[in-house]
Amino acid sequence: MFFVICPWPLRYAYSAWTAVIFWLAMFWPAPSFHISSGTVRIVWAEALAETRQTTTDESILTLNLAIERALAGNPGLGEIKARAEAMSAIPAQAGALPDPTVNLGLLNVPTRSFNLHQEDMTMLEMGVSQTIPFPGKLALREKIAEQEALAAADSVDEARLRLVREVKQNWWRLFYYDRALKLLNEAEYFFQQLIDIAQVKYKVGTGAQQDVLLAQLELSKLKSEKLELVSLRHTQNARFNALLDRVPETLSRIPEEAEFKLPVLIESALQDKALQTRPLFAQHRKMFDAAKAKVDLAHQDFYPDLTVGGGYAFRQNTPTGQSRSDFASVQLSMNVPIYANRKQAKAVDQRKSELLQEQYALQDEHHKIQAEIAAKATEYQQTKEKLLLLEHEIIPQAQQAVNSLLAGYQVSQTDFTDLLRTQLNFFQYQTQYWLALTNTQQILAELSAEVGEELSHD
Repeated sequence: MFFVICPWPLRYAYSAWTAVIFWLAMFWPAPSFHISSGTVRIVWAEALAETRQTTTDESILTLNLAIERALAGNPGLGEIKARAEAMSAIPAQAGALPDPTVNLGLLNVPTRSFNLHQEDMTMLEMGVSQTIPFPGKLALREKIAEQEALAAADSVDEARLRLVREVKQNWWRLFYYDRALKLLNEAEYFFQQLIDIAQVKYKVGTGAQQDVLLAQLELSKLKSEKLELVSLRHTQNARFNALLDRVPETLSRIPEEAEFKLPVLIESALQDKALQTRPLFAQHRKMFDAAKAKVDLAHQDFYPDLTVGGGYAFRQNTPTGQSRSDFASVQLSMNVPIYANRKQAKAVDQRKSELLQEQYALQDEHHKIQAEIAAKATEYQQTKEKLLLLEHEIIPQAQQAVNSLLAGYQVSQTDFTDLLRTQLNFFQYQTQYWLALTNTQQILAELSAEVGEELSHD
């Protein structure tokens, strides 16, 4: 908590100046006032690292509520979930024997008479056959399908991480726009008050007309900036609604207070954690295992599959009524890989290349994530230091400078342009504070997605 003490005999101050001082007190969140007959002391509560949402309005969209709605309704995530569920049904199919084949036919029927009793070799045949892959092939096919299904499940977790990251980043951007708009509204009020004061001083002969014109110009600039900021928020609101599966026109009401964290990050710990928890690594490892099983299966294809079958043929009695014996048959067949050099051998080469592809993909993702974590960790530390510098040094000093120039301007000892420039800088520093706060939370959202789990508090 920091303090700004403004010695100011209230009984000698203009009423307009008193309004300005009170407005400055309202310029920071969570203000409290200590007023005595001799001084006005303005106390600003330092922005807390964690604040609790006090409103019970369900239309207020907190960060956790936004994440819950996105995870429940985002169609992109639903698509990936459905794909993973579909792939989970493949292993049982891949590990099952091929369906048996049932045969039914008439053999040796004379075409002149189509009489089933005339010829001895005319018969009704029924049979069944079953293809049996070479031992080990079915197990490998099932293993491949299982690994690919597990990789698809990891892709759901990876998509969930990306979705949460996007929701957080968009939510904090809306939070920043709301804080910036609030600052603009307060700045407009301040400059309107300043215009009134400058006009009073001009009328009594202690001020210049250019002071009024300069203040009016800055007020117009603020209004223009506000229009641009409103447009940006509207665009961001539409993108945010798409993540939550809502119509673009839905107004996303962001709370005025939000919980945020500024943890101490250790880059090496983040790198190790990512290897253990990031679903993307698990997905690539499972795809690598599936690729190895495909190589083994390609080697197994050099061995033939067997087909076994049996049949029974029914014969009719002779035209004179003499009985004829039925026939039974057994079959055993196999495919012969006589084109192994052009088929099976090439298939082995293909599967080996695919195995290398998965290995390189895993290494590439590892290097990319390592580089991203290193870059984001450095950016987070710099942004965090800037945030703390603004909060504890720059903004308090700028506030003191504004108060001092205000006091000097009252007694015509301070140039109006100095006061105006200092106040604008003070406004910019406050905007930079909220932007830095937003950036730290957005970077943490990216790091959480890169590591694979939510980063904890200090």
